[in-house]
Amino acid sequence: MIQFGTGGWRAVIGDGFTRANIRRVACAVARRMKREGVAQEGFCIGYDRRFLSRESAIWFSEVMAAEGVRLYFVNLAAPTPQIMFTVKHMGLPYGAAVTASHNPAIYNGIKLFTRGGRDATEDVTAPIAAEANALAEEDIPSMTFEEALDTGCVQFIDPRDAYLDSIMEKVDMDAIRARRPRVVLDPMYGVSLTGLMTILFTARCDVDVINDRHDAFFGGHLPAPNPDTLRDLQGSVADHHADLGIATDGDADRLGIIDEKGRYVCGAQHRHDAPARPRGGGLRRTVHRGAGGLQAYLCGHGGA
Repeated sequence: MIQFGTGGWRAVIGDGFTRANIRRVACAVARRMKREGVAQEGFCIGYDRRFLSRESAIWFSEVMAAEGVRLYFVNLAAPTPQIMFTVKHMGLPYGAAVTASHNPAIYNGIKLFTRGGRDATEDVTAPIAAEANALAEEDIPSMTFEEALDTGCVQFIDPRDAYLDSIMEKVDMDAIRARRPRVVLDPMYGVSLTGLMTILFTARCDVDVINDRHDAFFGGHLPAPNPDTLRDLQGSVADHHADLGIATDGDADRLGIIDEKGRYVCGAQHRHDAPARPRGGGLRRTVHRGAGGLQAYLCGHGGA
């Protein structure tokens, strides 16, 4: 049974999260887009580093392409916020990320987004789930991924530059450069490494990295940045005499902060439309869902 929650559809790999169910969801989404007359406006799909995420994005695309939907395929593991940004940036009616976010490694799933890069609400996902559950395998068309690429139904895209530029435009990079803080980054084996390293190096931060290899089992830990999962980061902040540690969950839409004393201070979840709100004072008051809070903390440390 396919059922969407507030974080999309997720299920245990090989149990509920199967090729057959992925194809059902794709078909239901495609037919909704056709009924709304937006199939040719396009659909962006991306994926994280979980087991079978890329393959699942391909299976999804094969059905969507066969149904006549134009597909923009982010051809590298990418943060969920980057997919949301791309839906908004390209003016697309829908998009999706193959991910189970911060859930255990045995799960995978699909997050759906609507115009503006927003999370699909229940009035969108409930009818999609109902239609998907009613589909029989023989009702679902398909073409090979290679055929979809050759015919132009699927197009590879790389939206990293636009995404990262949009973040750095909201941040006073010169102010951070002036402080030059030392940062330890913990991607928790997920997809944030390239983006955050680019931003931090551009801001001339000194950066050390842990837990950055591709590991679909997330080092045997829950890929969620909370006080119980960031012991490695706390130790690394102390070892490197860093000003702070930054950790992100599996699909990089949540972050956790360790301060210079190794204390877990707070966490935040990404919102595509959250304003940047830099404010003075300690970290508890300055880390927000936008870029501004982290900027304020970076500017207030390092370089002493």
